Amino acid sequence: MPESRKPDPNFSLKPKPIINGFLSVAKEPQFYTYALAGSIASAGLYAYISGSPSVFMELYKVTEKQYGWIFAMVAIGLITSSQLNTVMLRKYKSEQIVVIALLCQSVIGALLVTGTIFEYLGLYMTVVLCFLFLSCQGFTFPNTSALSLAPFSKTAGSASALLGSVQMGIGAFTSALVSYLTNGTAIPMTGVMACCALTAFMILVVGGRIIRSKMSVEQAQQESAEMLVTS
Repeated sequence: MPESRKPDPNFSLKPKPIINGFLSVAKEPQFYTYALAGSIASAGLYAYISGSPSVFMELYKVTEKQYGWIFAMVAIGLITSSQLNTVMLRKYKSEQIVVIALLCQSVIGALLVTGTIFEYLGLYMTVVLCFLFLSCQGFTFPNTSALSLAPFSKTAGSASALLGSVQMGIGAFTSALVSYLTNGTAIPMTGVMACCALTAFMILVVGGRIIRSKMSVEQAQQESAEMLVTS
């Protein structure tokens, strides 16, 4: 692709301007709401990747080949839902899709960890619930990423870099947490997955209110300015 913008000498590569750029991005409610919600929801995938080998191969005694098929099936669900997301965007807004996806992921996560604790789930139901849980990620991740970067134009690069750092940092922490909590059961994996989904949904609800409040204030200020101009 040809370069669309010429180099801007006003941008500095010194640490202070870079840090100030990151801080200005981080203060934007739409960024930190969707960046945190999307990153924490995505951490459920890291928890699954970290914990699923021991859960399926050690706890449920599946073979390496069978685990490979399980992993592939779950991956197909994630890929299919991400493709279906592009179809859904023709009728619904990203904000609407994210709310429904995180709500469904939270419910599925709660069922997964509850069933694990009370030993209601066997191998097949665990696979099915993991499949459904991670399929929601195909709707959550692309929409939260797009929404978190939407308010930025000149600082889109800084916003994208910060978003990637948040996603990788939370994902790495989650993987380490599952490994640390490993106790020979599926509870560490399913518990962390459920906590990720529920936490992401709560952040989305609270952050959504902050975003709407800010938009209402900005709209009121704009209307006041227009009234002063016309008068």
